[in-house]
Amino acid sequence: MTAATHSTLFPQVPETADAVLDGLDPEQREVARALSGPVCVLAGAGTGKTRAITHRIAYGVRAGILQPASVLAVTFTNRAAGEMRGRLRQLGAGGVQARTFHSAALRQLQFFWPKAVGGDMPRLLERKIQLVADAAARCRVRLDRNELRDVTSEIEWAKVTQTVPADYPAAVAKSVRDAPRDPAEISQIYALYEQLKRDRSVIDFEDVLLLTVGILQDRHDIAEQIRRQYQHFVVDEYQDVSPLQQRLLDLWLGDRDNLCVVGDASQTIYSFTGATPDHLLNFRNRHPNATVVKLVRDYRSTPQVVHLANGLLSQARGRAAEHRLELISQRDPGPEPVYTEYADEPAEAEGTARRIRDLIAAGVPAGEIAVLYRINAQSEVYEQALADAGVPYQLRGAERFFERQEVREAGIALRGAARAGGNDSLLDDAEDLPAQVRAVLSTKNWTSKPPTGSGAARDRWESLAALVRLAEDFARAKPGATLSDLVAELDERAAAQHAPTVQGVTLASLHAAKGLEWDAVFLVGLTEGMMPITYAKTDEQVEEERRLLYVGVTRARVHLSLSWALSRAPGGRASRRPSRFLKGLRPGSGSLGSATVAGTGGIERGLAGGRRKPRGPVLCRVCGATLTEAGAMKLMRCEDCPSDMDEGLYERLRDWRSEQARELAQPAYCVFTDKTLMAIAERVPTTDGELSSISGVGIRKLDRFGADVLAICAGGEGGTGGDEV
Repeated sequence: MTAATHSTLFPQVPETADAVLDGLDPEQREVARALSGPVCVLAGAGTGKTRAITHRIAYGVRAGILQPASVLAVTFTNRAAGEMRGRLRQLGAGGVQARTFHSAALRQLQFFWPKAVGGDMPRLLERKIQLVADAAARCRVRLDRNELRDVTSEIEWAKVTQTVPADYPAAVAKSVRDAPRDPAEISQIYALYEQLKRDRSVIDFEDVLLLTVGILQDRHDIAEQIRRQYQHFVVDEYQDVSPLQQRLLDLWLGDRDNLCVVGDASQTIYSFTGATPDHLLNFRNRHPNATVVKLVRDYRSTPQVVHLANGLLSQARGRAAEHRLELISQRDPGPEPVYTEYADEPAEAEGTARRIRDLIAAGVPAGEIAVLYRINAQSEVYEQALADAGVPYQLRGAERFFERQEVREAGIALRGAARAGGNDSLLDDAEDLPAQVRAVLSTKNWTSKPPTGSGAARDRWESLAALVRLAEDFARAKPGATLSDLVAELDERAAAQHAPTVQGVTLASLHAAKGLEWDAVFLVGLTEGMMPITYAKTDEQVEEERRLLYVGVTRARVHLSLSWALSRAPGGRASRRPSRFLKGLRPGSGSLGSATVAGTGGIERGLAGGRRKPRGPVLCRVCGATLTEAGAMKLMRCEDCPSDMDEGLYERLRDWRSEQARELAQPAYCVFTDKTLMAIAERVPTTDGELSSISGVGIRKLDRFGADVLAICAGGEGGTGGDEV
C-alpha cells in the first residue's frame, strides 16, 4: 500500500463495520445504528447530516444488514448525489444507488416503458421554453423572453404540485401565489402545452415523475418488481420534497417502512418551486413508531455565528418555527458578527470591498470569502467595488451583470441612441441624462413601476432599474454628462469586469448559496423591502424570507458581516431601515421579546417639536418599517419602497388639479400636493370614507373636491368643484 493511499485524496477504507462508526458523535452514531423501521433525522445547519447518513448506509452494508443493491439514497442535486456516492465508496459501500428523484425515476421509466406501454419511449425535452412559446402563440398571447421563463416556471410548479390546467387558477388563489400573467391565461397556455407535447411525442422532466407514478399505480407487477429490488430508502433534504416526489416515494415504499429521511424545516427556502416542509413535519404523524434523532452539534460555525443564527430563529413564527433546532457550536470562539450601517449603497459596496481586502491581507483565501445578497441585480455594485479594489471575484448562480442579456440589449440600444444624438426623436422630450436613459429603456418594455411578484420578469426589471440608477448617479457626479459619456462609462465597467474567470471572492444570491460554506460571509443589503423582499406579503412568505437569511448566516464558519444602507445613492434621503429580522440582535436595537415594533431600527427618533403625537407608529404598508417623514406617512410607505401607483390616474388627477388651480387663481399645491395625488393614485379610493382617510384630504377639501376626485378615480373626467364653493 502506497503512502498516497493514506492521503486525504485516497482515505483508507475502514477495516470493519465498527470502524465505520469511529469519529461519529453520539447522535450521529445513533443515526448510523438505526437501520430498521422509519427514521427521521432533524439535522441543523453544519451538523454533519451527510456524514451521518453515509456512515449509516456504510455501517449497514459492512455489517451485512443491508445489501448495497437494495439501498436507494435520494437527494436533490447531481452534485449532492455524486458527493454521497464518493463518500460511500470511501467507506467501502460501493454499489449503493445514490441519485436525484428525476434520475432514479428516469432510469426506471426507460427500463419499464417497453413492458408497461410498448414501443419507444417519447423523447425527453431538455428545455421546455420553446414549446411553451409555441403554446402561447397558438393561444394568441404574446410573451417576451422573461415572461416565457416565468410562465414556464408556473407550469413546472403546477405539475410538481399535481395541479392540472383546469385547476391552476384556483390553486394559485389558494396558495396566495403571484402569477406572472392572468391565471386563466396561464391555464390556457398550460393546457395547450400539454397537448403539443402529446402531438410531438415528447415529455418533460416533470413528466418523468408523473409517468413513473402512473405506471407504478397502474401496474402492480412493476411496482412489486421495484420494491423487491429496493428494500431500504434514504431521502436527504426532505424539507424540499414536493407533493409529486412524495407520491413517488410512497409508491416505491409500498406498505413497508424502511425509510430514513433527513431535513431541517428551518432551511425551507424553495416553496416557490413546490417544495414544502409539511412531509417532514408530518413524518411522526404518519409513522408514530419512528426513531427521531436531532443533530444539533454545529461543527461548521463559531459560537458567535451560531448564537446569531439561534437568535434569528427564536423570533420566527409558524409551524416550521415550532420545530426549530437550537444549535450548539463545537468550534473554538471567534470574532463577533459585525453590523455596519452605511449612508448609501456605493458606500456599502466600497466598505465591503475594503474589509474583504483586509481579510485577504490577513491570510483568509479569497476563495473562502462570499458576498451574499437577496437578488442577482444587487451584484453589479459589488462587482464594481471589488474590481476597483483589485480583488478577484466569481459569480455563482447568475451571469455577470454586464453579461446578462437584458443588460447587453440595453447597452446596444443606448449606444445607438448616443450615436444618433439629436436626430433621435425618442429623446426629444427627455430633459436630462436619466430621462434619456429611461426613454431608451422604455423601448425594451421597461417602466418605472416594477412587475408584481418574483421571477425572470422581476429580475429583468431590476437589472434595467440598476442601469437607470447608475445613470442618475453618473449625472449627479458629472453634471452636463451626455449619453455618449454614459455609454463610455458602461463600456469601461464592462471591460473591467470581463477578466478571465479566477478563483476569487464568491458573489451569490442567498438561494444560490444553499449547501455551501465559507470562512467569511458578508450579508449585504439587509434593508426593509429587500430582506424581507417587498413582494413577501403573507406571514408565511415573510417567514420564508427569515429562513433565507438564516441560511445565509449559517454559511459562515468564522467571520460574519451584516450591513445595510440608509439610502440608494450618495446624497439621497436616509429613509431606509434595517431589516426587521435584525431587531433585538444587532447592538442598539432593543432586546428580544420587548414590546417594540419589528423593523423600527435601533434609534428611535422623536417627532418635530409642536407637532401632535400620533396615536401609534405609522408603518409602511409595503415593508412594515416605521415611517417618520411626513411625505412617507402621507403615502403610507417608505419613499424607496416600490409604488403600485396607477400612472394614468395620477396624470388625470394632475391635469384636473391644474384646471382647478387656474380657476381658483391659486398655486396647484393649494388644491392638493403632489404627494397627496400620488397617495390617491396608489390607493384609488371609491368612497368618501376611503378618500378622507388619506393624509392631506381634510373635511374642507373633501367637501370641495371629493366628488370630482372620486369621479376621476372611477374613470370619469371630474367637474369644476372649485366653482361650487
